[in-house]
Amino acid sequence: MKTNKLLNNKMCAIIGNEHEYNGLLPLTSNRPLSTLYFDCKYRIMDFALSSVVNANIKNVFMIMNEGRIKSIFDHLGGGREWGLDSIGSYQYTSFYQDILRRKAEGKTYFDDVIDYLQKSKATYTVFISNKILANVDLRAVLKIHQNQKNAITAVFKRVKREDIANDDQILELSENGAITDTKKFNDLSDKDDIYNLAMGFFIANTDWLINALYVGQNAGASTSIEEFLISELTKAKASAYEYTGYMSNIYNIKNYYKANMNMLDPEKFNSLLFSSQKVITRTKNEVATYFSATSEICLSQFATGCIIRGKIDHSLISRRSLVETGAIVKDSIIMGSANIGENAIIKYAILDKNVRVDPGVKIEGTTDKPVVIEKNKHITADVFGG
Repeated sequence: MKTNKLLNNKMCAIIGNEHEYNGLLPLTSNRPLSTLYFDCKYRIMDFALSSVVNANIKNVFMIMNEGRIKSIFDHLGGGREWGLDSIGSYQYTSFYQDILRRKAEGKTYFDDVIDYLQKSKATYTVFISNKILANVDLRAVLKIHQNQKNAITAVFKRVKREDIANDDQILELSENGAITDTKKFNDLSDKDDIYNLAMGFFIANTDWLINALYVGQNAGASTSIEEFLISELTKAKASAYEYTGYMSNIYNIKNYYKANMNMLDPEKFNSLLFSSQKVITRTKNEVATYFSATSEICLSQFATGCIIRGKIDHSLISRRSLVETGAIVKDSIIMGSANIGENAIIKYAILDKNVRVDPGVKIEGTTDKPVVIEKNKHITADVFGG
């Protein structure tokens, strides 16, 4: 029992939900980025939570944006699927706007975070941001962190520049992996083909982090924990851990669409979802998807509870969707409870939840600019984009 307790207290976690991008509208009009659907049944936040629980972390502190919490709690429920409802497990929440207000009022603003870290009694603290799709083994990162006797370790991946947002942080590294500089991508004068993208995953010594937060808030440091940790990388003993698995950076519709379509590639699908770690999501007890004799399926994925009578080609169909006879869905993402009428044609499109498409209607976009249909819309006339 003593060994399990020590293991559980070895790491605690902070999960940030601060990132929001206009480039993801209208999909994020009524939900935060972290609860966007992915690959039919997952949410983006599932990947951060799964990395945490796979590392046997039971104490989680979530920083959220005010007014954008309903879908997070709807998905989390009591945390049963992630083991966060068991004895000895704890979930804490705080609002980013409270941190902003306290700083504006001249008060100490990291008090809630520091209080959580002190009460966790964890030797190490993990921080994960909310926009990266990756299956990171935090236990492997911890081993490197311990072996190098770092105060803080940042996880990075080498990525192409078209997969980087303007506000993403880029790491400059020495030959031995030490971090020599950090810059926002938008501030770089030269644009190369490949960059060391800071993924928003960090492991820090908890005692060091508590002290750094005390010092930082007295010096007027950034209210964003992620930005604060980035700023500390060149001040403390720090190095970088290279992640080599599948990763997607979600900051606009194009990248979101591309990440979902990548799951139809078996190599990328297996790299993300069937590596040495499982990805956990909220379970739904539903019937299997029904395929009628009139259905035609090619290289597509389906969640449970669907009824498919039409043709589905290279697409992802979420729970409880209906595709009627003669309808064609191609190169598209269909979120939950969609109703696609007879002989409708959907190509290069993203349909949010509860979208109804009348018989014979066409919705067509392009690979670079898929058409996005907002949640709960009833489409009665053709929609063309791209």
